[in-house]
Amino acid sequence: MARNINPKCRQCRREGEKLFLKGDKCFSDKCPIERRNYPPGQHGQRKTRLSDYAVQLREKQKIRRIYGLLENQFRNVYKRADRQKGVTGENLLTLLESRLDNVAYNMGFGASRAEARQIIRHDCILLNGKKANIPSQLVGPGDQIEVAEHAKSYLRIKSSIEVAKRRSVPSWLEVDFDSLKGFYKNKPDRSDLSSTINESLVVELYSK
Repeated sequence: MARNINPKCRQCRREGEKLFLKGDKCFSDKCPIERRNYPPGQHGQRKTRLSDYAVQLREKQKIRRIYGLLENQFRNVYKRADRQKGVTGENLLTLLESRLDNVAYNMGFGASRAEARQIIRHDCILLNGKKANIPSQLVGPGDQIEVAEHAKSYLRIKSSIEVAKRRSVPSWLEVDFDSLKGFYKNKPDRSDLSSTINESLVVELYSK
């Protein structure tokens, strides 16, 4: 399976903001972007003026990195969003937020989306009581997501839960940290999602 193996903290620095790719480290003083909030590389501190295309491209790259998708995977999600009724950009974010790996991460079953993807691949997550090992699988309103019985004792999952307790769970999700079980209550509204994401720039980029 193809995946992005570039250093996570360099990706955050390239986009100029925390993308929360390293779990608990992102909430600590060890986060590199706290000390070096400029792009990596020899010319990282050089100020440059971006063209409109470059701004659109950077926004697409940022969203892609946040959700951990490769270019072809992201483009396929965009095409699906474009075919749906409604605002394409909002459809795109809803589809990304509805991925099983993202839902498992937001519920605290993984310290990062990459870790959530890994535990899903290792058969540690159940969807409506059945084994689910496809991270890109979409979750719908009313679906139940829980940690498999054999995985509840894993130290990695226990530490992820402790991190999740220190951050708020999105309003469209409901989680019981004692039973390691949660529900996808409803699709998120745009107002519930990150204000630092400008999905309209992605629509402009792919509409050319």
